[in-house]
Amino acid sequence: MQLHDFDYDLPDDLIAQQPAADRAGARMLLVRRSDLSISDSSFARFPDYLHKGDVLVLNNTRVFPARLFGRSDTGASVEIFLMTKQSDTSWTALARPARRLSEGKTISFGPTLTGRIAKRLEGGRVEIEFEFSGDFESVLDDVGKTPLPPYIARDPQDASDKDRERYQTIYAKHSGAIAAPTAGLHFTPAVFDDIRSKGVEIVELTLHVGYGTFEPVRADDLSQHTVMPERYEIGAETVDLLNRARTENRRIVAIGTTTTRALETALANDDAFVASEGLANLTVTPGYRFKAVNALLTNFHLPKSSLLILVSTFGGHKLIMDAYQHAVASRYRFYSYGDCMFIS
Repeated sequence: MQLHDFDYDLPDDLIAQQPAADRAGARMLLVRRSDLSISDSSFARFPDYLHKGDVLVLNNTRVFPARLFGRSDTGASVEIFLMTKQSDTSWTALARPARRLSEGKTISFGPTLTGRIAKRLEGGRVEIEFEFSGDFESVLDDVGKTPLPPYIARDPQDASDKDRERYQTIYAKHSGAIAAPTAGLHFTPAVFDDIRSKGVEIVELTLHVGYGTFEPVRADDLSQHTVMPERYEIGAETVDLLNRARTENRRIVAIGTTTTRALETALANDDAFVASEGLANLTVTPGYRFKAVNALLTNFHLPKSSLLILVSTFGGHKLIMDAYQHAVASRYRFYSYGDCMFIS
């Protein structure tokens, strides 16, 4: 299949710019692969569509404030978007405007943090060496901003950073993501109580969402497409429960595409899950056969994106693209702060 097969038209006013007042207040589109049906529901009813014995898998990564705004030694405004940690003081980052940042240029982000461009890389990326006072994570908490996707408009000069708490799941634990696992944004303690009352088990893993989430697909021929690796970890307790569920033919329900990528990576070369940590380097394209995941909760994704390709491969191309057309016609809210879809 070609990249254009994953395109669709979306009016700008359907792109959610603000989160819903109630985390669990989203609409939810039900997509059933067994009978190719599409129907409307709400996330508040999500527990009703789970079965006793299901295993719900969450990604407990935590978004860190990876956007930095500063001024170069010439006084020009600079934005640095942290991507990959290279050492305790060095990061690979996206820079704007990268063309003006020569090697050796210094950037001030405030009294506690400065950076020096150590190397210019391709695609607007740089390697930056930081100097700071105290603990780097604490410094980032003070001067960094929430790395929202580019389709959510915010004033970069607004110091309030109101998204810092809301663009985070309530179960976020391990800092390291530059984007939220957005399907998880809908959950509340009350929803989890309802899920557990149905006899559903809940486990967690960690996949630190990286720049690949934002990176556009650049290959028209999807057999040439790859997604950047992301660091993940699955612990022994989670693995034991997942293996038991597979042996007993119980459903594994992934919350989000990031959870799906971690689970499928962990099972790619084995007949059973193995406790592991490393890089999830799986790229899902048409023809991929899912081994780990039986049902998927996901938000709506950008046209021609790697995440839409993954979801379409899981649900079936025609069914998912029909579901997206239905969602547009029914005026669902799209993307990170939008509504969701449950594919079973």
